Amino acid sequence: MKIQHFRNATMVIETGDIVLLIDPMIGPTGTMPPFSFFRSKPRRNPTVPLPESCQPILEKVTHCLLTHQHPDHLDKEAEQYLTQKNIPVICSFLDEKAFRKKGLNVIQTVDYWERVDFLGGKIEGIPARHGYGFVAKPAGNVMGYYIELPNEPSIYLSSDTIYTDQVDKVLKEYKPAISVVAAGSAQFDIFKPLLMTVEDILKFTKNAPGKVIANHMEAVNHCPTTRVILKQKLAARGLLEKTFIPEDGDWLEIR
Repeated sequence: MKIQHFRNATMVIETGDIVLLIDPMIGPTGTMPPFSFFRSKPRRNPTVPLPESCQPILEKVTHCLLTHQHPDHLDKEAEQYLTQKNIPVICSFLDEKAFRKKGLNVIQTVDYWERVDFLGGKIEGIPARHGYGFVAKPAGNVMGYYIELPNEPSIYLSSDTIYTDQVDKVLKEYKPAISVVAAGSAQFDIFKPLLMTVEDILKFTKNAPGKVIANHMEAVNHCPTTRVILKQKLAARGLLEKTFIPEDGDWLEIR
């Protein structure tokens, strides 16, 4: 299995003939407005370009997996790409109607805690809570995924979530070999953070039984936790060696 990090939460999982694109934000720099104007510097999003090394992979994509509807997980350019190429899309049952309305080729939906067939293996929807306190309600529904592909290590895509009992259950009972955590600690100008605080990221990493991939950093302007900050915190807790913090465009090969 090979995993390439594009930027933000966008990544590709490649195994055999399958090239699975996850949460594509593939548009040029600055094509979306800032998500924070006062708490963070009001830069337009995405704040960094998509690496050139990612473009050839987009020509090979066979399927797309979406965790929710937010534009930093599915931007306008990604919608056009998916519709023009008629890429088969898998998503939460709660998002099916909205994605079909955009013209996406939704071939499968997933429910919470229901394990179903998926690309020769299995997939299960895992609840995700997109923020601490009140902000989680307007943030809308989000779905994480626990994935088992043939002859490959299991993967938990926690998606945009805080640390919850459901997250804890997956880490401790399902024991994924790879766990992906959104680590940018995103926050609007008002309300509490939308993603895990650094302390909860450390908790997630400590409780994860296998390798952790930390993404969703330094690509949208409302994410204050940087790679440098996270590496420092992980090193102080003795957790850095089990964590992969990719630069945009980096590949990770897992045997």
